Amino acid sequence: MAKVNISPNRTTDKTIRTIDRKREQERKKMFHRAKDHATEFAAKLAQRLIDREIIETTSATAVREAFETQLGKLGYIEEFELQMKIAPIRTIAQDPNVVSLYFTQYIVEDLINNPAIQDIYGDDLDIYRAVDSVFRILRP
Repeated sequence: MAKVNISPNRTTDKTIRTIDRKREQERKKMFHRAKDHATEFAAKLAQRLIDREIIETTSATAVREAFETQLGKLGYIEEFELQMKIAPIRTIAQDPNVVSLYFTQYIVEDLINNPAIQDIYGDDLDIYRAVDSVFRILRP
């Protein structure tokens, strides 16, 4: 009878793959939930950023619509594109919410170019905290 070789590397790899699959499933659930409730989240996020004086805008409706559009696209974003988007701020928090990271970077990089935005105040951590206060409920 042949001896079964149980390698510690094999079990470690299996554990890592299991953890990765679990994180990917959680991420997909968060993206779909955010997409399904895009109108509510967009309104809350726009209001939160305006209330905390992080963004200065001429039209809250335009900001809400921009957020709603991004939430709609969130379910279809490729993994590489997502990782490239959040790479600059990946280490901003201990256990970051990927949706909050994505929107923080979206606000810093892309929303600033929206004609309805006059200015964005605060550093990345302030913006992340405001965004995460809205998207925190997405986490399982």
